[in-house]
Amino acid sequence: MASLDWLGYLAASCTTFSFVPQAWQVYRTRRTQDLSLAMFSIFTFGIILWLLYGLALQRGPLIFSNALTVVLAGYILLMKLLEKKDKPPQ
Repeated sequence: MASLDWLGYLAASCTTFSFVPQAWQVYRTRRTQDLSLAMFSIFTFGIILWLLYGLALQRGPLIFSNALTVVLAGYILLMKLLEKKDKPPQ
């Protein structure tokens, strides 16, 4: 492990696990109407790009954090898309 990788893992853990409360809230309530579809779409795409970048560089902190964040943000995005689909037209 490179000398500063511990800092990368610490930062990655903080930013990644910050999504846990939101994902838990969505899981528990099944509600996402107050979340921005555009923001979560762009964010999830960006996280996928960061993951690919980390894989290309073979950097553990980037791979670790972005793989987990893709799962959490992807879940929230999927629930947002499913909620939008189930909503009757106005």
